[in-house]
Amino acid sequence: MKIHEYQAKELFANYGIQVDQSVLCRSVDDAVKAYSQLDSQKVIVKAQVHSGGRGKVGGVKLANDEIELRKHASNILGMNIKGYTVDRILVGQAINISKEYYVSYVIDRNSKSTILMLSKEGGMEIEEVARISPEKIHKFVIDPSIGVPDYLAREAAFKLFDDLNLVRQAATIFQKLYKLFVDTDASLAEINPLVLTQEGNIIAIDAKMTFDDNALYRHPKIAVLNEPTEEEKREQNAKSKGFSYVHLGGEIGCMVNGAGLAMTTMDMTKLYGGNPANFLDIGGSSNPTKVIEAMKLLLSDKNVQVVLINIFGGITRCDDVAHGLLEAFKQIKTEIPIVIRLAGTNEKEGRALLEGSCFHVAETMGEATKKAVDLTYNYQD
Repeated sequence: MKIHEYQAKELFANYGIQVDQSVLCRSVDDAVKAYSQLDSQKVIVKAQVHSGGRGKVGGVKLANDEIELRKHASNILGMNIKGYTVDRILVGQAINISKEYYVSYVIDRNSKSTILMLSKEGGMEIEEVARISPEKIHKFVIDPSIGVPDYLAREAAFKLFDDLNLVRQAATIFQKLYKLFVDTDASLAEINPLVLTQEGNIIAIDAKMTFDDNALYRHPKIAVLNEPTEEEKREQNAKSKGFSYVHLGGEIGCMVNGAGLAMTTMDMTKLYGGNPANFLDIGGSSNPTKVIEAMKLLLSDKNVQVVLINIFGGITRCDDVAHGLLEAFKQIKTEIPIVIRLAGTNEKEGRALLEGSCFHVAETMGEATKKAVDLTYNYQD
């Protein structure tokens, strides 16, 4: 789960991490009112959306006076940034920046630990730094049994600063950020940039946090901040019905029983030149109601042009699955082509039941995926 910058900054401030003074605004009038409250002639206007790269598309602007503030606030509110419509902005004091740095804690599955990542190349997307200058990124594996003691915090701070006073400031921030990260079951806590001001202070002027969805029940105050996208709402709805669903954005909707088979189906789809629209594991049930709900889920995605149903009958018999599909599609009306592959227990009986139906029936996975891809191109033509 993601939260907005202003929400993350509030959490930072609660843990004693210094952030810039700013006010959340939902209209131009709010922005003007905020300007009068801030003790700064120059202010920064920042779009609040769940996306990075805001500055590159005009979502972050510096205003030198109220006239510029009105202009920037008006332009940014309502802007579309990577599919997100800006409905709120953050108006904050402009900081006299001397240098920018990058700091984050993130879960690393390779080391099965939290990683502290640091770089002197702040203000840039860390992926770009890693691509161009990987040697400029410093990583510290955090032992959860000891956390970030003073010696480790100082060692990390010396990667960014030479001045002992700045090292002490940074070390304290690293420790407070780690405590916040652990206390909230976060999967990412990022400051980009962490800035050194011309006055010699270290301040977080941006904040980004994501959280483990499975731990939100322990943090009701954070859970209420959730603003799911349409895709995320679809995934949550699928989970409530007992499905494992992930939106992928392609054209071939996949309905499969079993996670491993679902992964293989997506790989085969890519192999034959298609693009899976989703990962969808419906489990072992041949219940028509479950098939109906799964089809509704697939067809709610406007990008889906073909549906590929790939079923392996182990404990579940293929003839039972076929009966379930036929029963389900008495209630589902769609012109989208549907390809079905049945394999396993009673597969011949299952395929025989589907003969003469509206389905495109295949015997092998290769035949099914190739047919689905071909039908996608025919649909586009």
